Amino acid sequence: MKRIAAIDIGSNAVRMLICYVIPSGEKYIFQKNSYLRLPIRLGEDSFKDGLISNSKIHKLSNAILSFKYIMNVHEVEDYQIYATSALRESKNYKEVILEIKKTTGLKINLISGLKEAKIISMGNSLEKIEFNRTFLYVDVGGGSTEFSILRKGVKKKSKSFKIGTVRLLNNLVDERIFIDIKSWLNSCLDDQDKIKFFATGGNINKIQSMTGSKIGKPISYLSLKDLYNNLTKYNYQERMVRFDLNPDRADVIIPALKIFITTMESVDCNKIFVPKVGLVDGMINEIFYENNGNKLNS
Repeated sequence: MKRIAAIDIGSNAVRMLICYVIPSGEKYIFQKNSYLRLPIRLGEDSFKDGLISNSKIHKLSNAILSFKYIMNVHEVEDYQIYATSALRESKNYKEVILEIKKTTGLKINLISGLKEAKIISMGNSLEKIEFNRTFLYVDVGGGSTEFSILRKGVKKKSKSFKIGTVRLLNNLVDERIFIDIKSWLNSCLDDQDKIKFFATGGNINKIQSMTGSKIGKPISYLSLKDLYNNLTKYNYQERMVRFDLNPDRADVIIPALKIFITTMESVDCNKIFVPKVGLVDGMINEIFYENNGNKLNS
């Protein structure tokens, strides 16, 4: 049995997934053993000021150090730490990475938006894919949104756009980017494509429960619109109370809904599936199958 950990340093939160990989005949079972999420929101600094502040660096350092202790308890053998747009775009990213290495002994790797999109799609099993369908995967993060298109079980194209929930909250997005997204999608899809739309990320998981959609069943376009209209009636504090939303979810869920709704309208799709996977799931697959992990104590 192999123990693997994946850490995603995102724009809104830092996440860690620990999986036990158990041989089962000629296949492997990936057992999710531990999942942790800490709402550090690096994008607040990076997107507005261009730098990660000392207070955020201190929080991030403590988060990674706590993850390291948990990995040690689980006797994790291989791990990987990826950082996305917030750290990638900060002017002091080198200093942040060096400080984390000095404090924790663990190495952070920056990845591009395109690689992020590809890794996220790796977290989705192709075993149950209907090969006569075209699959659109959309992952909405705090700093960027990743799109991947698969046709007949084969990757066609992936692209990352600089639009995310934290950016939208801080009015750091040119609305014309929605036109660019629609143009790119239309250039990659054919009129005859039977599109099946999958969305990933913490927001869509919460949205599914809020709309009352059953696990495994799609969320309708009308349900998303109704939820969006309902949420926008209330201010930040009221949303936390009325909808039982965490402080770091009550604000970003509205821009996330906007991105999902706009994407559905762009591809003329009336329902969205939620596979409940994300970057850390794809990372686990990458570490195990491509052996890109690092020894924890190296």
